[in-house]
Amino acid sequence: MPDPLDTLQSLTSLTVHNATLALEQGMAAIRSGQTRFDLRNVKAVDSAAVSVMLTWQRAAQEAGAVLELNNLPTNLKNLTKLYGVCALVSSTLSAEDCGTAGAHAARSPSDLHHH
Repeated sequence: MPDPLDTLQSLTSLTVHNATLALEQGMAAIRSGQTRFDLRNVKAVDSAAVSVMLTWQRAAQEAGAVLELNNLPTNLKNLTKLYGVCALVSSTLSAEDCGTAGAHAARSPSDLHHH
């Protein structure tokens, strides 16, 4: 049986340029019962990534599943914090990842390394 994390490990970017394809790929994985996505290879992100991940989460929730987004790169975590949706994107992110307890105060938009 294939590793349930394999489906999205091929993603190296999650930007407006490939958002539709990534969204469709994730939706197909959710429909097939996959509940964990590994995003460790994603290097380039923009705000489209946040939208895609929130849509995946909504689809999983509607299917009665809990979707885990694992190994989010720092630049992607920073975007989710900037938009205030860190905890909504992945239940695997800790309070520290989401910038609670004052951790976000030390961040600035220049920390995002946004492409």
